[in-house]
Amino acid sequence: MMNWKKLILSSTLGLSIFAGSIGMTYGQDLAYKVQAGDTFWIISQKYGITIDSLMKANNATEKTILYVGQNIIIPSTNAAVTGDKLHTVQSGDTFWIISQKYGVDINLLMKTNNATQNTVLNIGDKLTIPGTDTTAVKEATYTVQAGDTYWIISQKVGIDIRKLMDFNGHTERTTLYVGQQIKIPSEETASAPATSSPITTENTSSAPYVTYTSYTVQKGDDFWKISIKFGIPMYELMKVNNMSENTVLNIGDQLKVPVHHVPVKSTPGSQYGEYLDWWTEAQYVLPIGAQYKMTDFYTGKSWNMKRSMGANHADCEPITKTDAEIMKQVWGGTYSWKTRPVIVEYNGRKIAASAASMPHDVQTITDNGFSGHMDVHFANSTRHKDGEVDLDHQVNIKIAAGMK
Repeated sequence: MMNWKKLILSSTLGLSIFAGSIGMTYGQDLAYKVQAGDTFWIISQKYGITIDSLMKANNATEKTILYVGQNIIIPSTNAAVTGDKLHTVQSGDTFWIISQKYGVDINLLMKTNNATQNTVLNIGDKLTIPGTDTTAVKEATYTVQAGDTYWIISQKVGIDIRKLMDFNGHTERTTLYVGQQIKIPSEETASAPATSSPITTENTSSAPYVTYTSYTVQKGDDFWKISIKFGIPMYELMKVNNMSENTVLNIGDQLKVPVHHVPVKSTPGSQYGEYLDWWTEAQYVLPIGAQYKMTDFYTGKSWNMKRSMGANHADCEPITKTDAEIMKQVWGGTYSWKTRPVIVEYNGRKIAASAASMPHDVQTITDNGFSGHMDVHFANSTRHKDGEVDLDHQVNIKIAAGMK
């Protein structure tokens, strides 16, 4: 949320016509009486104008305080004079998507709207599209942020990682520095075939990507409940909002919420599952709270499970005593740490996984005859105890994916 929203005020609605004008650029203007809760941002959204133009018309700055009953000028816009356009934010919009739609530089778009990397776009917001010669815009630039990698940047801007690296003359060994400018190729440039070999064996045209939506905090909400509602890790929700476990949420607060899009991947045959990376794909396809079917790859026996928790991999529990008994028989009549390849089926998707049936630690289902939870691993997931990849699980996952 843009920081103009932080200026909270009080009183009632008033609106009157202001006779006269302030020049040919703005034409006929209005006078608006400040009401309870108004900020420059809120007023600019009411009238579909930019916060810049509103503050400029009133000789205001970021430190200007609005008072209830105060009259401020609402400038009329004149696109023919300024060359600017207004865009109404739609579902799924990001600054990058909007900049590409209008052929403007993303940095210029954000600067024009006083936005930063942390700005949350809400459906219905009005953004000024700066007037520019679109034929001259052949590429945009991206400023490297802390924690960025070429993979992360490629997902943000929707460009194949290899094409992005080639366009900048870089390789897998290139080090990125905070503040560095990365060139983003235009759609025409990005669609040209890459001259180098691909960085991985995966189909990067079906790579996962992230968009953002907003959520208004309700009574009784906390970070855990909100993260479960949206199927994302709690730490991710806090990180994207620059918050911590000590942050107090208030009713009405606006949170930025990541939405992960994971395209379906092809498999060698119907008996196999998708090979999904845990960190960028699997944990979002199978969120905490999901109830799913698990099938043993070798015997074909199936039972029902629930993902109860888990950050490095999925901590899961059989839903009923019957499910627990079927699983026990698959492991030879006793629960075991021995790993087996399995297929996880949820929401019409089949995912390659590996499981060990030994119950341990916390349980959330108390009437299933299974005292604890069991471990289910996916591609590149790690153990909780040491954060290391378990090689036995990873071999099983590739078997379940038809890669072994």
